[in-house]
Amino acid sequence: MLKIMSKVIVNEIDVVRAEKSRINDVDFSNIEFGREFTDHMFSCDFINGEWQTPKITPYKALTLDPSARVFHYGQAVFEGMKAFKDDNDAVWLFRPEDNYHRINVSAVRLAMPEFPQDYFFKGLETLLNLDKKWVKKGDGNALYVRPFIIATEPAISAAPADEYKFMIICSPVKAYYKNKLNVLFAEKYSRSADGGVGFAKAAGNYAAQFYPTNLANQEGFHQIIWTDASSHEYLEEAGTMNIFFRINDTLVTAPTNDRILDGITRKSLIQLAEDNNIPVEIRRVSVKEIKIAATDGSLKEIFGTGTAAVVSPIAKFQHANTLFEIPEQEHSYATIFKRKLMDIQYNIAEDQHGWRYKV
Repeated sequence: MLKIMSKVIVNEIDVVRAEKSRINDVDFSNIEFGREFTDHMFSCDFINGEWQTPKITPYKALTLDPSARVFHYGQAVFEGMKAFKDDNDAVWLFRPEDNYHRINVSAVRLAMPEFPQDYFFKGLETLLNLDKKWVKKGDGNALYVRPFIIATEPAISAAPADEYKFMIICSPVKAYYKNKLNVLFAEKYSRSADGGVGFAKAAGNYAAQFYPTNLANQEGFHQIIWTDASSHEYLEEAGTMNIFFRINDTLVTAPTNDRILDGITRKSLIQLAEDNNIPVEIRRVSVKEIKIAATDGSLKEIFGTGTAAVVSPIAKFQHANTLFEIPEQEHSYATIFKRKLMDIQYNIAEDQHGWRYKV
């Protein structure tokens, strides 16, 4: 696999503060996910084979050449992270080392230069300290942190760019999904295939699923659970989440591969299950198996996990025009794991695995 190495010159971050904060213009009690943004943003350009001096500036529109390669050839990768504020006003990130590693795995797959670790963490810390007031206390409140890399070189020949921009923007958020979800098991369309970029957080992966998801929305479903591209017989992940199935008292989830994102919340939930002596099976999960389990009553729960979604339960699924309802559980794994996870993120519970990162 192509791996672009870049010379790193460690400099201080150039910081230009916003003259006036926009925070008082935001109604934090009625906020739509990903629509409001903090006062500042972090950026760093890759030019002449080197990452340049990082900058933090007031949040503003970008000016890009219309021939910037990102618009034509799709070299764009991103991450999703959250910052949380505890009762003592300390701000925490959750497993940011995994996000740093994953954005570079994604970048390498799209023939983009890796971003230096010291720039990544110094940029995060400086930006979050500047916009600390945007991180609100309280259950469910968080600051969504979006690092991304785009190709900026102006050229319309099909080749990897020589110039890139790494950025971090932040958005105050509440829950991504407010209610239980209804999902459709994919029968025709595919999200990704073996040897492709399904494991990467590449922008094109998400664009490709919008059309079939829109069709599912028109039928009353919130999301699609994608199946393998070759047979459509095995369940893999949803558009915004990894997927878990509770069969009797065992958690089952598909293994990561070329097609499935290595979800950080997914990994955390597997570890929490093991910590609490709940059996976990990481294996292929067939559509047939889940339909049989839903019919005979052994399917107790389906839920999705992700940075934005956290832990989101599924109420119904449909396949081959047959709708299956999942009964309510008195001791729901989704509820239990969501609480345990959030207690770690908000610095309420012990962090025995060292997942919290203090800003």
